[in-house]
Amino acid sequence: MKKRNLKKKKQDSKLNKKSKKNLAFKRISTGIVGLDNLVQGGFVDGSTNLVSGGPGSGKTIFALQFLLKGIEVGENGVYVSFEETKENFYKYMSKFGWNLMDLEKAKKFIFLRYSPEQVKALLQEGGGEIERAMQGIKAKRLVIDSINGFTLLFPNELAGREALLELFSLISKYGCTTLLTLEQEAEPDKRKASFVDFEVDSVMILLNTTKGNVRRRVFEIIKMRGTKFEEKIIPFRIKDKGIVLYPEENVI
Repeated sequence: MKKRNLKKKKQDSKLNKKSKKNLAFKRISTGIVGLDNLVQGGFVDGSTNLVSGGPGSGKTIFALQFLLKGIEVGENGVYVSFEETKENFYKYMSKFGWNLMDLEKAKKFIFLRYSPEQVKALLQEGGGEIERAMQGIKAKRLVIDSINGFTLLFPNELAGREALLELFSLISKYGCTTLLTLEQEAEPDKRKASFVDFEVDSVMILLNTTKGNVRRRVFEIIKMRGTKFEEKIIPFRIKDKGIVLYPEENVI
């Protein structure tokens, strides 16, 4: 009888281990120094993530670091902009030592700039140029910069929201991990949740704070589905090679 009980316990233990494995999400690196360790190894593979902040907060740098990390590990990326020109984007990012033209020639990276007419075609065609770009380089990572730029291309807020939901539906078919940017200037405790917050898997904030004559850049995770994360405001700096978080430091 004891032997049977021991055998059953072993079987139950194996089943528990299996079920835990099945519940575990595959993670992909965020590309941000100091962030992966705070979110169980990175973003959930195939998730849609949002980074918001005011002008100059570092959203675009954050987004490109996410794509470049993917390229480093064999996951090609597509960057979609509704505002920035390719020429200006490549020129600005070269200051960090990132040669996007070389990556483009190697068919590892594609930059797309959408006009209002192209956005309409994107939704009407059910993918359009984004889908062709994703398939063309077998991209696994996608950046949309920015949500504000996208919704402003429509006649009113309701039309913009409906179009954005259509865009999310299209993205979900690609099976990629997506990072969206949103321009929103507000202290974390004063920030109002937007409807986008409820549609994405994670929401992160980049913020410039000032105390006296000292300016500090800080980062906070508002939500991240299926992930245990640090619920604290974390200082960060924009260094020669991009954004670096400093979780061990306190915000002064």
